[in-house]
Amino acid sequence: MQVIRAEAMGMCFGVRDALQLAFARDDAPEVTVYGELVHNEQVLARLRQQGFRMATEQARAAEVSTGTVLVTAHGIANRERVALEERGIALVDTTCPLVRKAHNAVLRLQEAGYFPVVIGLHGHVEVRGLTGDLEVCAVVADEAEARALRIDAPRIGVVSQTTTPEAVATRVVAAIRAAHPAAEVRFLDTICEPTRQRQAALRALLDAVECVVVVGGRGSNNSRQLVETCRANGRPAYLVQGASGLDPE
Repeated sequence: MQVIRAEAMGMCFGVRDALQLAFARDDAPEVTVYGELVHNEQVLARLRQQGFRMATEQARAAEVSTGTVLVTAHGIANRERVALEERGIALVDTTCPLVRKAHNAVLRLQEAGYFPVVIGLHGHVEVRGLTGDLEVCAVVADEAEARALRIDAPRIGVVSQTTTPEAVATRVVAAIRAAHPAAEVRFLDTICEPTRQRQAALRALLDAVECVVVVGGRGSNNSRQLVETCRANGRPAYLVQGASGLDPE
C-alpha cells in the first residue's frame, strides 16, 4: 500500500501559537482554558496533565474558578470578554489574528448598515464569537440554508467562519444573492490562508488516491470540511483522531 501525505497538513499557526503559549506557563493550576484550546483529544489530555482547569465550550463562563482565563484561538465576543473582566478575571488572549480579522469585518458590516450573515457551523465556538456582538444576524451552514434564507433588508453583509472552504462560501454567497435579488449583497472574505492551503493540498491528492484519511479532532470544523471535500469529489474519507482509529483490516 502506498501512503501519500498532503503537502499542507497539521495545526494552523493560530492554534500552534496558542498551544506554545499555554505549555510555556508555569501556573497551569491557576488558569482556566476557556473551552477547547484545540479540537484534539490527545493535546487536551496533555493540557489536563499539566494542571490546567478546563471549561467546557457549552458552559464556559459558569465553570471558571480561577483568577486567570486563557481565551482560545477561536476567540470570544467582546461582550463575553467584558463580562469576564468585570468579574476581576485576568485574560490571556490567544485569539488567532485571522479570527480577530473576521470579528472586525462583521462588525464593520453591521456599523455600515448591512444585515450580517455568517457562513459557518451552527453552535461552533468561533461562530458564537463572531455573532455574539451583533444586534441581529443569521447563520447559514450551506447552500440549502442560504436558499431558504429570507432577510427583509436592502443590504446584506456576509462573512464566513475562517475554516469554511472557499468553494462552499462561493456557493452560499451566490445562493444568498439569488434569494435576495433586490438587495445589495456584500461579501467580505474572511477565510484563513491555512484553510485554503489544506483544501488545495487535498484537491491535489484526490486524483492520485483511492481513499483519504483525515487525522484530526471530531469537533474540528477544519477536519470535518476536509472530509466533506473528499466525499463531494467521490472519494471515501475517514476521520480519525490517531493511529488507534485505524482498522488494519
